[in-house]
Amino acid sequence: MNSSVDPDVEQAIRDSFERQGLMATLGARIEGIAPGRVTLSLPIAPGVSQQHGFAHAGASFALGDSAAGYAALSLMPPGSEVLTVEMKINLIAPAAGSRLVAVGEVVKPGRRLSVVRATLHAEFDDGERRETALLQGTMIPS
Repeated sequence: MNSSVDPDVEQAIRDSFERQGLMATLGARIEGIAPGRVTLSLPIAPGVSQQHGFAHAGASFALGDSAAGYAALSLMPPGSEVLTVEMKINLIAPAAGSRLVAVGEVVKPGRRLSVVRATLHAEFDDGERRETALLQGTMIPS
């Protein structure tokens, strides 16, 4: 498998990400783009917390959905767009820490549907990470 994304596709992902108001509101950023794999992060700050101080499940879902969607887009031809058809989340531990990191991956690419997943980790100031959520879903070119 090629280890780099087509430069036009990578720029399209970066441009698309910049247009996402929710990602900007959450303070999310792109950490990495590779074929079939995109990593996003956001600070666990009061604006994304729930009543116990953990990152809200909605923030986890949004970050994981975007990471998985961009992973699917990374394997599509330049000029493509992608939409989520369905997405499921399993919350497996509280998202405590200073940063939430989502790694989106393509499980099975397809012409019409791509199966994707995202793994979320809470990262602490010392660099330790704890897995907090798993997402699995389906993306479609739009």
